[in-house]
Amino acid sequence: MKETEQHPLPPFLPPHARVLMLGSFPPPRKRWSMDFFYPNMQNDMWRIFGLHFFGDKDYFVNLLAKRFRKELIIEFLTQRGIALYDTATTVCRLQDNASDKFLEVVEPTDISLLLRHLPQCQAIVTTGQKATDILCEQFSLTTQPSVGGYITFETESGRTLRLYRMPSSSRAYPLALEKKAAVYGKMFEEVLSKNNK
Repeated sequence: MKETEQHPLPPFLPPHARVLMLGSFPPPRKRWSMDFFYPNMQNDMWRIFGLHFFGDKDYFVNLLAKRFRKELIIEFLTQRGIALYDTATTVCRLQDNASDKFLEVVEPTDISLLLRHLPQCQAIVTTGQKATDILCEQFSLTTQPSVGGYITFETESGRTLRLYRMPSSSRAYPLALEKKAAVYGKMFEEVLSKNNK
């Protein structure tokens, strides 16, 4: 019988968040540089954030310790209203790495339940293909947004949300950091500057 792995982190849900970012599942713990989302130093998510919001890819990086600056990241996300979790809560890792290709989802996350904790959320952002597939399946969406784009959809409770599909922040995804930051930056400008309705 294959060994299953439970998600090691609770959802990060600032109550006033306007955007919910969803990846697939964290990497094996031995690759973590901090006890938070996107912990692998080979993943560029926090460099994308640093580049877009502060013009400095190392803004959230402690270069000497070779770690991300968890407290600074949490403070920033809370201030800006950005929630984080993943689309799988239980998986089987078919190989000992973080690749979506070798993740078998045993139990997907109940995304509707997450949204109930985020009454001001206006957009969901998926950060990879597997996350996009799982979300579209849960909400019975037959169309997926193109990478960098979005579609509008309605939840069962009648909320209208945008679904953005972002390029993966993994270095395995073949796009330069600056170009990824530009794609994420356009999305952040749209979802964080919109007035709450």
